[in-house]
Amino acid sequence: MKNRNVGWLIIGISVFVFAMIWIFNFGIRASLDATCSMGPTCSMYKTLSLQTWVSLAITLIIFFLGLFLIFAKENEKIIIKKIKSFGDIKEAKKFDKKSLDNLNLDSEEKQVMILILDNEGSIFQSDLVKETGFGKVKVTRILDMLEAKELIERRRRGMTNVVMLKQ
Repeated sequence: MKNRNVGWLIIGISVFVFAMIWIFNFGIRASLDATCSMGPTCSMYKTLSLQTWVSLAITLIIFFLGLFLIFAKENEKIIIKKIKSFGDIKEAKKFDKKSLDNLNLDSEEKQVMILILDNEGSIFQSDLVKETGFGKVKVTRILDMLEAKELIERRRRGMTNVVMLKQ
């Protein structure tokens, strides 16, 4: 459900609860007038008044919560679009798995490069962490080395980086 719809629902419920409190208040007050022999000085009148105002205050808070939900900004959708196609990257650097042997990479750097190639030249850094099984720090250090060798570049996308082959 959207926030706006939930807000209207909460406001409707709070109005209904407010009406119920008011109706019960009149009914109990009429009952007190008939049964309490001390008149307005009866302690039950003070209790009824306190309980009524507390319940009305809670209902008012719920009403304002509904108003907040109606006028609150909706969550933005995160749109992820494909950055580069594999064909463009292959033409730019002419990378393939066999050419990685000529680049003087250690086994971990090769593993990361192969994953990037397998994912059409771009992959999220968080996916690299999952697929390699390395820790976040280790993947970051490997990517730093590959960036220093000008083989990849990282671009910020939301809460993670997109790792791409350098053109």
